[in-house]
Amino acid sequence: MDLKRTQLLLLFFAFLCARVRKLNGDSIPRCIPIERNALLAFKEGLKDPSNRLSSWVGDDCCTWKGVACDNQTGHVVKLDLRNPSCFEYYPPNNTWCLGGELRPSLLGLKYLNYLDLSMNNFGGIRIPEFMGSFRQLKYLNLSWAYMRGLIPHQLGNLSSLQYLDLSYNYYYDDNFEVPPRFLIIDNALWISHLSSLRYLNMTVVKSREGAHWLQALNMLPSVVEVHLQGCGINTTSLSLPHVNFTSLSVLDLSRNFINSTIPGWLFNISSLEYLDLSDNFINSMIPGWLFNISSLEYLDLSYNFFRGIIPPAIKNLASLKALDLSGNQFLEGKIPVELGELCKLQYLGLSDINISKSLQELDKVLTGCIKNSLETLYMWNTQLDGYLPDWLGDFRKLKYLDLSGNSISGPIPESLGRLSALQKLYLLDNKLNGTFPKSLGRLVELVELYLGWNLLEGVMSEEQFANFTKLKSLDLSQNQLILNLTSDWIPPFQLQMLDIGSCKLGPRFPAWLRMQKNITDLEMSSTGISDAIPDWFWRSFSQIWYLDISSNGITGRVPDLTDFINLDYFNLSCNHFEGPLPNFNSSILSLLDLSNNSFSGAAHLDIGKSMPNLNYLSLSTNNLSGEIPLSLCHLRYGALDLSKNLLSGELPDCWNHSSLIIVMDFSNNSLSGSIPPSICSLPFLESLHLSNNNLSGELPSFLKSCARLNTLDLGQNRFTGKIPTWIGESLLSLKILRLRSNKLVGNIPPNLSRLKALQILDLASNNLSGTIPSSFGNFTAMKVSGEMNRTILKNYTHYNENMQVTIKGIYIEYAILLPLVIVMDLSNNYLSGMIPEELTSLFGLVSLNLSRNHLTGEITEKIGALQQLESLDLSRNNLFGGIPSSIISLTFLSYLNLSYNNLLGRVPIGNQLQTFIDPSIYIGNPDLCGFPLSQKCKDDKTNQGLNAVGGDEQNDNTMDEEGSEMKWLYMSMGPGFAVGFWIVFGPLLFNREWREAYFQHIDQVFNMVYMVLATISPTLQRDSL
Repeated sequence: MDLKRTQLLLLFFAFLCARVRKLNGDSIPRCIPIERNALLAFKEGLKDPSNRLSSWVGDDCCTWKGVACDNQTGHVVKLDLRNPSCFEYYPPNNTWCLGGELRPSLLGLKYLNYLDLSMNNFGGIRIPEFMGSFRQLKYLNLSWAYMRGLIPHQLGNLSSLQYLDLSYNYYYDDNFEVPPRFLIIDNALWISHLSSLRYLNMTVVKSREGAHWLQALNMLPSVVEVHLQGCGINTTSLSLPHVNFTSLSVLDLSRNFINSTIPGWLFNISSLEYLDLSDNFINSMIPGWLFNISSLEYLDLSYNFFRGIIPPAIKNLASLKALDLSGNQFLEGKIPVELGELCKLQYLGLSDINISKSLQELDKVLTGCIKNSLETLYMWNTQLDGYLPDWLGDFRKLKYLDLSGNSISGPIPESLGRLSALQKLYLLDNKLNGTFPKSLGRLVELVELYLGWNLLEGVMSEEQFANFTKLKSLDLSQNQLILNLTSDWIPPFQLQMLDIGSCKLGPRFPAWLRMQKNITDLEMSSTGISDAIPDWFWRSFSQIWYLDISSNGITGRVPDLTDFINLDYFNLSCNHFEGPLPNFNSSILSLLDLSNNSFSGAAHLDIGKSMPNLNYLSLSTNNLSGEIPLSLCHLRYGALDLSKNLLSGELPDCWNHSSLIIVMDFSNNSLSGSIPPSICSLPFLESLHLSNNNLSGELPSFLKSCARLNTLDLGQNRFTGKIPTWIGESLLSLKILRLRSNKLVGNIPPNLSRLKALQILDLASNNLSGTIPSSFGNFTAMKVSGEMNRTILKNYTHYNENMQVTIKGIYIEYAILLPLVIVMDLSNNYLSGMIPEELTSLFGLVSLNLSRNHLTGEITEKIGALQQLESLDLSRNNLFGGIPSSIISLTFLSYLNLSYNNLLGRVPIGNQLQTFIDPSIYIGNPDLCGFPLSQKCKDDKTNQGLNAVGGDEQNDNTMDEEGSEMKWLYMSMGPGFAVGFWIVFGPLLFNREWREAYFQHIDQVFNMVYMVLATISPTLQRDSL
């Protein structure tokens, strides 16, 4: 007993000594020197632009930021270098990111059990093999660290590991010119050695064929949560001989390529609570056994190819809290009533399914006990129609309601005002009409309100917004609403997003915007503002990333915008801004549209470098002058439009730096010189507009390297020489070829007909000679009608492909309707010979212009086959013969010019031609006659008007033939009567038996009529009385 007391006293004395030493500053260093040195060596390999590791100085490494030591031993057990700031993962330009290399000196931390390097940018390095040597490690997180390459199998040595997260690792090169490179797993069997693993996240780690995922997971008896989203898994075994991973609670296999049915072994995992199979290619019916997994709380089968019905057995999932069947377009639209019996359901996703019912027909489904629990209802784009029923107001717990993209009509019901918990209301893109209901003003919890793209009308006042104190997003766009808000109004909310495009707001710039300090997304296009932007706007909105105030009448100048570093989308087009272009300094700016204003002066020399990630730049239709800045060659993406300005000088020859430009439009300027060779170093160039400049020289042969070109517009320049044959050999994707108004000579190459996609061919106003190639009847795209669902450009850009075309005698610029335009214009050249009959097989032609040439021969009768023709101009040639009668078959024809030829005979009349009353379209053909010309045709007795000529007359000889036929008709009537009389009565006169039979029959008919009249006569007399 005394011995024990002595020991306790000694321990107590030692403790007191240690405390005294600590109080005197004589504490024992907690950090092991060898581990401190290991950390410092590790730090030397890192890049730390924000100096996050500035605390890594001194002897006690246990006090360093991100480092934790064991309280007893002093060994480093935790290293947490996760990026603490908001992570900007695309592009990886967050200055708080650590980078550099991972040095093996870290192995000096032999007792490390926690390592987190996530949310950093290691520039595409590989996971080092030494990571598999930390035997004590229980937690490893390398997610979002920008690593790539094969995952080392050595990680399988981490037998103590309980948590492994390698998700979201991919890496782009500096130019973003190639697809991202990911982490790769070739064989997942090393995972099976992680016997203590409970959490595994390998999202977007790309799996090679035969990676044995299922076999590896089935050997992890303790695993609870598995995320394999977007791993490229394309097959999974439908059965397992024995299921070992029975502790599994969460399984995410979404965004893969699984194309079988749902694997049956899932039924044996009784602990499964969360199952996500969304975004795969599963093409079976939903199996009934799935609804016997009673533990399921979350089930996501969205965006697959499930077919058949939603089984009524779904009611068995009594624990279900979230169900998403969206995007299964082959599911039958009948929603089972049993769905409404899921009394714990909080989330229901039925979007993008062809329900095709009126919303009120779903009352039996949505008025069950589900209405007492449901918090989220997504049914956008389901072909719902009808009106919004009043029972929607009974979902008292509903927080999110999205019925966008349907055909729901009628007013917004007052009953929606009863949804007191509602935070997000999306009714976008329907047919709702009426006014903004006052009851919506009672939704005090509302954070997001989207009512855009409907038919709402009326005046909205400040009163209707009074209770929206939590509102962050408001979309009232594309309605007929009038916002009657006074200039001194103080909104009760602080918006982050405001879209009121096409609402009536102006003419004054809204002063109440000054109070909105948090707006990052502002859309006020077409709102009727005709005012100058006040200075406070640019000061208050320097953090904005999306700004669209286009299509107004806004005046004034735009100040320097180099402080707007968060700009991503900036559209001031179609206003009255003037002065020099503003300066920008945004590395994330993707769209800049300043077109259709009055900006003047030269573009800044560094304009391209200050916005390196632009994918659309339009400065079109301004008064910009000077030369094109060389820095624009550094733009990497999309469309570059500087058309309709006053630019001069030569085109820069530096486009080999701009690898992803799709559209280049420098038309309608005063550029001179030749086309630079580097333009065809743009491998994705689809549209090249250089028209209406002063470019000269022959068409350069290097253009044949622009093999992806869909549009080539070099019109209205000074190009000389012949049309090269390589156009028909190399530019096989061309849909538009416009070379008009140059100085081109020689014959038209017949091999242009190899351009199967060509729908606009404009070679007008050159010095071309020879004949029109008969092969021009082979233009495949001209043989069918244009369709709006066609596109000129294959790759999407914000640029609207446009083209100026001469149709119906005038210049018309097409943009939206351009896919419908099919035109051949060879006018104003020196072409000779006959019009090839083969052209009449181009059934889709909308306009054919061969005027002002030296063409001869007759107009073919087959011209009537061009049923889509709206404009036909064959004027000022040497055509002869009659106008073919088949021309009246051109029922869409609205412009015709056949003047100044040698045509003769009667002008055909009928159908559409009856509307052509202007005689000038036939002038210069002295031998033509008939309506609408004043010259009468032969044998006409009266002045030829529309009624004087029968609608059935088809050619010049019709009236002569008709007159002759009338004479013969009258001459033959007499002999015909005589012959007919003797044929009938001759036999009666000379044949007694026939004569007696005839008159006996007459007597019988007479007696029958008499008896009938005698019978009904008394009745008629009584009725008259």
